[in-house]
Amino acid sequence: MAVKKLHVKKDDLVKVIAGKEKGKNGKVLRVLPERGQVVVESLNVVKRHTRPTRGGAQGGIVEKEAPFDASNVQVVCKGCNKPARTGIRVLEDGSKARFCKKCNEILDK
Repeated sequence: MAVKKLHVKKDDLVKVIAGKEKGKNGKVLRVLPERGQVVVESLNVVKRHTRPTRGGAQGGIVEKEAPFDASNVQVVCKGCNKPARTGIRVLEDGSKARFCKKCNEILDK
């Protein structure tokens, strides 16, 4: 199966549009394109029970962010400050950049 290109990148500000965290904003920490998922800072937090290792790592209950499906988040535009769909536009110098479909603001700078 081919790796899908996602509409979000690391360090983007996103709004969750579906699921138990619906309506909350956060920053993207990691993008997992092979699974079509993103990890958002301090959202979708789960508890993991870890066992102590020989290296000295202490065991216990660890809270960490679980991935969201990328279709459940929308990029928040810096120009209009609203969640918006994104498109790809070819710039004058030949490079590609994402843009907000609401206000036509370039997101990649």
